[in-house]
Amino acid sequence: MAFDFSNTSDECIKCGKCIPTCTIHEVNKDEVTSPRGFLDLLGAYQRGDLELDKNAKDIFESCFLCTNCVDICPNDLPVDMLIEQVRDDIRKKYGLAWYKRLFFWLLRHRKIMDLAAKLGFVFQTCGFKIHEKQSSMEPRFSLPIVKKDRLLPSAKAKSFLNSHPDVIKNGGKGKIGIFIGCLANYTYTDIGKSLLEILKVLEIDAYLIKNQLCCGAPAYFTGDFDTVDYLAKHNIKYMETFIDELDAVIIPEATCSAMVKVDYIHFFHDQQEWKERALKLTPKIYMATEYLEKCTNLKEILANKKQKMSELVTYHDPCHARKMQGIYKEPRELISQNYALKEMSDSNRCCGFGGVTIQTEKYDLAKKAGMPKAAMIRDSKADIVSAECSACRMQITNSLFQDDVDVVFKHPLELIAKALKEI
Repeated sequence: MAFDFSNTSDECIKCGKCIPTCTIHEVNKDEVTSPRGFLDLLGAYQRGDLELDKNAKDIFESCFLCTNCVDICPNDLPVDMLIEQVRDDIRKKYGLAWYKRLFFWLLRHRKIMDLAAKLGFVFQTCGFKIHEKQSSMEPRFSLPIVKKDRLLPSAKAKSFLNSHPDVIKNGGKGKIGIFIGCLANYTYTDIGKSLLEILKVLEIDAYLIKNQLCCGAPAYFTGDFDTVDYLAKHNIKYMETFIDELDAVIIPEATCSAMVKVDYIHFFHDQQEWKERALKLTPKIYMATEYLEKCTNLKEILANKKQKMSELVTYHDPCHARKMQGIYKEPRELISQNYALKEMSDSNRCCGFGGVTIQTEKYDLAKKAGMPKAAMIRDSKADIVSAECSACRMQITNSLFQDDVDVVFKHPLELIAKALKEI
């Protein structure tokens, strides 16, 4: 997929507004690992003045793809897209580590993913230590690349999609498709369960999108464009068969939603037919809290429950929600109906997840990026931190563990479902 790095590099006016916001520059204060540095190097690479050697590979793979620079850039330069593109070139030249190849292969094969989840293998393939602070589940085994000081979740024995029927009739006041995403399907299954409980109260029928594959985000951020092409085309073709019959398809994950609504269009920039097909889907694709707040009476139902829950909640804005989709008011509007909400000092700061490569090969950077977020959560005095993103959940849960902060992470849908049941 050819992309003109040099034109974008030349459009950078070197104002430096991006540098204070850059996640990697915050933890590695070097001009090279900053948006301005990345753009200069990308321009040099296109001109043939920079060899894509191991040093350049290391630099381009250090970006967290948080899109802070894109959000603040006066010229709206798509630094994240360029980094993703050059990572595809890196993959073509150097290949992928065996565990990435295995993980992305699993993402193409749902039935094998289901089996791997039963064996507790899915996310260990990606190099994550399997364990969670809120549970006593220990890993069945551990790969050599796994960092022993991490606290991250295990796959459940039965996925969300395999635990419920294809269609759940709740009264017919609407028809909603659920694109659950991999982490909520295999690991944080209470997210989907909570969504079903909310739709039941709203009397909206739920249609589980059973043949969905991974949205492709892990492969996209790593540079495995062959896998992205396969996954994106499968999901587009599949959703085209039923989306006209639904009011909406809702996705309770910021990264998955941003991938389907925004990045599919970016990815197919040179495949016009597929770009147009992706564009036709977007009017009916919503993040879960976005749809529930804007298109249902859930807020009024919650507001009519006069009693407040006892827990104090602080909210973290996932990069792929606020910066890529402009969604940040909606979850707060719903949560604040029944919970006291206390803002942390910088809810918009990236948690430091960064994707598969950061988590497996540059974990020291993820750890450094996560500590400030853990400190903000601690200083908020909240009992619960919430975000509509399971990648953030993994990173923040681990950062809280590292900093010994006794705060529980809950998805906003889990908080809403609890309020509906208990008040």
